[in-house]
Amino acid sequence: EQSVFSFLIASCLIISTNLLVAVALLKLLLKRSSQSWCFVLNLALADVLVGVAITGLSTADPATNTTPSAQGKTRCLMRMAFVMSPCTASIMSMFLISLDRYAAIKMPLRYSQLCGRATAVGSLLALWISAIIMGFLPVMVRQLQTDHYDGFCAFFAVIQQMGMIVLFSACFFPVLSVFIYIYLDILKIACGHQKQISRQHHHQQLRSYWSHVKALRTVAVLVGCFLILWCPFFVVCIVQVLCSRCQLTKVLENHLWLLGLSNSLINPLVYAFWQREVRMQLAAMFSCFTGRSAAAGPPGVNDRSEFSCHVCGDRTRYLNTKQDVLLTLTKWFMCLNLTRAR
Repeated sequence: EQSVFSFLIASCLIISTNLLVAVALLKLLLKRSSQSWCFVLNLALADVLVGVAITGLSTADPATNTTPSAQGKTRCLMRMAFVMSPCTASIMSMFLISLDRYAAIKMPLRYSQLCGRATAVGSLLALWISAIIMGFLPVMVRQLQTDHYDGFCAFFAVIQQMGMIVLFSACFFPVLSVFIYIYLDILKIACGHQKQISRQHHHQQLRSYWSHVKALRTVAVLVGCFLILWCPFFVVCIVQVLCSRCQLTKVLENHLWLLGLSNSLINPLVYAFWQREVRMQLAAMFSCFTGRSAAAGPPGVNDRSEFSCHVCGDRTRYLNTKQDVLLTLTKWFMCLNLTRAR
């Protein structure tokens, strides 16, 4: 019951935070079309689907006195597939974002020629097709399924341990290797590019270059969180397969799996506080909402609402710092409480 409650809380938090960041990213895309923002929006939507999928894990199978049928096993397999597919899409989206930022720094001239709507659509189609195939592979391949099902729906209850390791390793370790290569190569070329551009006094190009570096820094934080949250699960999975006497399935299913899923909650928080454009857009959204709530509240609320939305024509006052975002959230909750009190 405690595990079910944990999955339910995680699901609500993942869905709400990612939807909020997805709306901010969509507004940014409407203002300025960008291939990079398309990939980040795809990451947020994949994480939303992760939150929706794990709501199924928060509903336990009803206990029966009869032997669980093949229909129950198929239902559990489908449930696991709908969790694995968006998880795989989320991991691959981070890989795609890193690759996009890496290409912008490594090959700036060619990147400007290659990036476009066709490239973004093709990349996202390939990503989701691969993620769906990877997630539903245990449903389609009977050799990856367990022979017996006792009615408790979990990964190791319906998917063979070796098949589980092959699936996860095929997705995790190659991506991890590419991540390491990308950031080691960035360390080599970043200083060289900076010196070359500074020597030629191309200040506009220098600003553009460092904007890519800052965006890559945000992706580096995402990758670091990904490694911290998912590595324990994959390492213990390998230990469980290699050590037949070890009983680690409960730890994997109840704790480490939930730790890995929490990565879908960390992703939007990283972008909300590390990426300046997203932070500014979120602040503008909250300040506008605060202004509307204050206007509907008791007299004097507008005077107290320092962070309300001041619009002059089409201009909206943006809040630039992380402290302003936190203050705006506080003011937003205050206005909500005042509105309810009324």
